[in-house]
Amino acid sequence: MTEPLIIGAMVRTLGAYPSGWRHPGAHRDPAGDAAVLRRIAELGEEAGLDYLFFGDWLATGPDLEFRDPYLLARIDPLSAVLFLAGVTSRIGLIATVNTTYADPYATARALASLDVLTGGRAGVNLVTGVEPRAAGNHGRDAHADNENRYDRAEEFVTALDRLWDSWSADAWIADADRGVLIDPDGLREAGVEGAHVRVTGPLNVARPPQGRLPIVHAGTSPRSRALAATEADLALIAAPSLADAVATRTGLRLLAAEAGRSPEAVRVIAPVLPVVGETDAEAQAIVARLLSLVPLAEEHQRSRPAFPVNRSVTALADALGVAADDPLRSAAFDAPVTAAEAERLGEEGAALIERLARIAGLEISGSARGTSLTWRHLVAAHAVPGAFVVGSAASVADHFETWRDAGAADGFNVLSAFQPAQFEAFTRLAAPELRRRGLLGREGSTLRERLSVTPRVGSSRLVSSGVDA
Repeated sequence: MTEPLIIGAMVRTLGAYPSGWRHPGAHRDPAGDAAVLRRIAELGEEAGLDYLFFGDWLATGPDLEFRDPYLLARIDPLSAVLFLAGVTSRIGLIATVNTTYADPYATARALASLDVLTGGRAGVNLVTGVEPRAAGNHGRDAHADNENRYDRAEEFVTALDRLWDSWSADAWIADADRGVLIDPDGLREAGVEGAHVRVTGPLNVARPPQGRLPIVHAGTSPRSRALAATEADLALIAAPSLADAVATRTGLRLLAAEAGRSPEAVRVIAPVLPVVGETDAEAQAIVARLLSLVPLAEEHQRSRPAFPVNRSVTALADALGVAADDPLRSAAFDAPVTAAEAERLGEEGAALIERLARIAGLEISGSARGTSLTWRHLVAAHAVPGAFVVGSAASVADHFETWRDAGAADGFNVLSAFQPAQFEAFTRLAAPELRRRGLLGREGSTLRERLSVTPRVGSSRLVSSGVDA
């Protein structure tokens, strides 16, 4: 029998689609994040999701308002998971740590503490960062180059492993009659002396219930893929198509085998942005509304700092190769797209129009079906693409099942276009259908057990321990 998929929620309180915060009823004030986080945790745990995942970004700026509003102001990931540790009892909690700037001892200590407090539900997503503004926020003149970042990341993993392994599993004796609390031979130093990371140890937190906490990593560079294949339990990918995902998963499994790991040791997780409704038409209407709410280059927005340059009909026409003298370049945002105009948008334009009919129920002017497609919809969909999976519970479950059966992913990180209504719709409608099909519902008291991943026995990362993790 095929095991269920690994399904977690990638939490973005302001929503994962740039205009999601504008949707009626959507959460839009970071000051109220605590209530939304509680609600997401409650829904995710009740639905049987495997974990809540918190990404990170170590800087902010006005440009993010239009590109990624959820990055403007957000709760620190470690703070978020520690907050939710007290209001959950089963679901895994994964926090992102940037190895370029973080201190390995403090990181190991905080995560081991989380693991102890939750009975083994902690995980960590290790990133190296790509935001140049983060350097100034950490007292540096420039962001480290790719090779140095990954050299440090590899040493960082070694430090985490050895610090978490400071205590043997049986080191804590607590024999009151003999007056013996610990076996001193079961307490070890870390002894990491690298070019980028130095840490002595031992860790002053009891041995984490999971030993080595599950490690997550994402990236596209060769060094990033190598780190994911050799050290990660979950490898997060961003594949634009089913074929790309299959190729990426195959490549990661080959790299794992070359490193002496079982190919199954690395679980490949793909992102998914489901827009769920009671019916396909209801879900399509939500997407159409999200597209209509994307800020475009209208007069009152031209003076805004860092407003994207591609959000105009002219920019769309340039991208699609429309003739310089074509009058459609001056089309009004809210004018319907006619059949004659659609023919002048070329193959790429035809593909965009077909996609909008599929995900948003939008049709060119004169069609007897659907809602009229406007230039606003076209510009928004081209400038702010979203990898939507749109429809009823059955339609969303079909996507999960198709990717699983094709060997494209071992699981999914579920994003919600806006909170909390779309996450509520996913857990209320899609999750029961996924469970009915055997795609959701993994077992295990710890996150590692739930993910069905085992630490690398005999790895150089664990050589100092001599005990199982």
